[in-house]
Amino acid sequence: MSASTIPVICYYNGQIVRTKTDVEYEGSETRIVPLKIPIECTFQELIDMVYSKTIIDKRRFNLVLICKYPLRNGNRFQPFQVRDDSSVREMLDLVNTTTIEEIELFIKVVRVKAQLNQCVGGHEDLFVRNHYNVAQFDYGCGPSSGPVPDTGLNANDEDSADEEPNDEYGEDVDDECDGADADVEVDRHASFLQAFNQALENEQGVYVSAQAPSCDVSNHPDDETLDESSPVTYHLPPTPQFQHVENLDIAIASCWTPWVQPTTGNSSGEFVIGQVFNSKSDLQEAAKIYSIKAHQEYVVVASSKKLLVLRCKKAEECHCPWKLRAMVVKDSSLFVINKYTGPHTCVNPCLNRDHRQLDSQLVSTHIKALIQAQFTLSTAAIQASVMEKWGYQISYKKALDGKHKAIRQLFGDFSQSYTELPRLFLGIEQSNPGGAVVWKTFETNMPNTEIFQRVFWSFKPSIEGFQHCRPVMSIDGTHLYGKYKGKLLIAMGCDGNNQLFPLAFAITEGDNTDSWGWFLACIRNHVTQRPGICVISDRHPGIMAAMVDPHLGWATPFAYHRICMRHFASNFMTRFKDKILKNLVYRAALASTERKFKKHMNTIGRINSEALQWLEAVPFQLWALSHDGGRRYGLMTTNISEVFNSVLKGVRSLPVTALVQLTFFRLNGYFVARREVGANRLASTEQFTSYVDAQIQGRVVKAGSMEIVLYDHKKGLFHVKSRRGRTHRVTLHEKTCTCVKTLIYGFPCSHIISACQHRCVDFRLFVDRYYTTQSYYDTWAPLFHPIFNKDEWPLYDGTVIVPPESMRRFGSGRPKSTRLHNEMDVREGKTLNKCGLCKQLGHNRRSCKNINQVQ
Repeated sequence: MSASTIPVICYYNGQIVRTKTDVEYEGSETRIVPLKIPIECTFQELIDMVYSKTIIDKRRFNLVLICKYPLRNGNRFQPFQVRDDSSVREMLDLVNTTTIEEIELFIKVVRVKAQLNQCVGGHEDLFVRNHYNVAQFDYGCGPSSGPVPDTGLNANDEDSADEEPNDEYGEDVDDECDGADADVEVDRHASFLQAFNQALENEQGVYVSAQAPSCDVSNHPDDETLDESSPVTYHLPPTPQFQHVENLDIAIASCWTPWVQPTTGNSSGEFVIGQVFNSKSDLQEAAKIYSIKAHQEYVVVASSKKLLVLRCKKAEECHCPWKLRAMVVKDSSLFVINKYTGPHTCVNPCLNRDHRQLDSQLVSTHIKALIQAQFTLSTAAIQASVMEKWGYQISYKKALDGKHKAIRQLFGDFSQSYTELPRLFLGIEQSNPGGAVVWKTFETNMPNTEIFQRVFWSFKPSIEGFQHCRPVMSIDGTHLYGKYKGKLLIAMGCDGNNQLFPLAFAITEGDNTDSWGWFLACIRNHVTQRPGICVISDRHPGIMAAMVDPHLGWATPFAYHRICMRHFASNFMTRFKDKILKNLVYRAALASTERKFKKHMNTIGRINSEALQWLEAVPFQLWALSHDGGRRYGLMTTNISEVFNSVLKGVRSLPVTALVQLTFFRLNGYFVARREVGANRLASTEQFTSYVDAQIQGRVVKAGSMEIVLYDHKKGLFHVKSRRGRTHRVTLHEKTCTCVKTLIYGFPCSHIISACQHRCVDFRLFVDRYYTTQSYYDTWAPLFHPIFNKDEWPLYDGTVIVPPESMRRFGSGRPKSTRLHNEMDVREGKTLNKCGLCKQLGHNRRSCKNINQVQ
């Protein structure tokens, strides 16, 4: 290579493909031509050289030259269009200013189109004369605001326009005002739409319907259908929503990507006069993305319902001519560009960490699909996603504001959701009658208005299906983290396959004695009146009081209260702080026989007599499996409620209407999937659920190695000895065994199975009916029905429900967790922090309380 030439590798006969961090040229027939470009080469000379070397017909095809341009923030590349002499010099200078030895130049071939009408700067008119008139508005921008003539857009009209608005608006107009008028809707007339569509067809423009089944919203449209020389292509609305994470690459369908076959504008990636956008917000978003991709910034000179004027931020400093002026089209919400000067001639010497146009509104549009796929999306993940897509590190506050805006756009306003909640329940009741909804509100001084306090709901399929579940119910509460405080109370059942069964929900002001009593009363009155239900919960004072209240219907013998073993052991650990004693409490609680229970209790008493007294103060039947009497079916914790709490973790920060809808759709998903499982097992003549089948198979294996002696053939009294030498008495007539496991779990133990095999008795007779495949299917057989469209819901004519100000969270930022952390939140086996100052465990230097003693 001589010093007067630069080596350039020219790629053609392929397609430019842009990735997250790179630009590549792909194609099965891609060809490469090496060039040596003189340093003083002009743009026209470069074009002629490419035509000559590639043998491309100049009369039939135009060329677009794209250079692979390196960025300074890491190993990343951006497409850089070579369009004039200055850009050619900048491209060739890469060899001297970077480590690049050979420049990669990608060739994009554009077929020359026949011109149909009079051209404006190389582009045809969009509208046929007299199809419609563009309104003449007085924009209040001084003498610079001129009307748009009725002939649409032509050179004479644009040249006769006055100058742009003067500096009375100033460059310091806040960019956040871009979206101020985005929500203003203008009615469209049928005559205008007909004329507009006819004009597009006459001019062979590209019209894409966002509702069409074949709609291509990607950045790679079909070359055969995209007319790149057309002056206007219809800009898609930037608001598609997707339900799955795999669609995130096209989350912003109308992102105006200038470099890869843009869906709007011309082949060079610049705006053109005559471009039409669905709304002002669409134009604003296209301008933002264009500026971010080009690493340039603009300021808003004028912004109103009918006008938008932008200019380069460095217009005065670098004399950059970039400016865009657009106005509304008469009798529509469309915006059309009627004046544009570009591209930018200023150069950013370095990339900033953030970008002026990368505001929270654009961030919210980008993360909509992410939020819809994962409600718990963290702010750090949003920052990382924006960094990966655009290469800018936005602030924590901007990411959080974008998340809040996305939530409002997807799920509505927090305050308004309380007002809309009654009509939502009416809409659900319309297609799914038979459910239960109970309200409790406060009266106010305002007429026809009440303040929300509580709401309870349960769906009809849950009410019907619970009749076939085991008579066990787990209740728990979890905090809401949206704009308003509150508590979500949950009641869960358990089916014959040991899976959770969502039963009832309530949103209350908190988990106090009154709210828990009200919640349990609603369940008893509106959901189930089954006697003998076992309720498992923690030791919350409100629950303990409600379970012994004879007026609520949950006192013994109508129901039985049991305590979650995990919460009980946690309370014990908080009181005595001894892991050895805690493990002994676990063993005592899980012991199936009273003999084992007494053994562990005696051990606890020998170690700590006070701990034994603490345990004896709590009735044994509440927490010990050996004293349970078979009420809890072996369920020792509230895990089935905790699991569903984790399912609702993300939605707890959304408006209450979204929370209710998610419970509806989530329950329908459970019912559909498990109904199919039950139907398949019925079709395959399986008698019991897979959970019980697995348990019984294991016990059948154990039963085969036992010694058995018959004592009474009438009562079926047996003496059974296991391999370990332990003996148990089995009475088949009474379906009992001294191991008590049959009573506890509801299906036969290995000792009863061994006795049944000895007497040729079918041990399946000892399995409770709740474990049969038929009961499992009946549990999930009730159907949910689709909710009608919102405009078809019945009208709500009751009082207006408003949220209480006392439950509102004040202040910005992420709400603080209101969970009371205890030793259950500490992972077992986790190494405690060791302070570097006092060398004590359990804290660090920052929280050290012994710092004065150390000094």
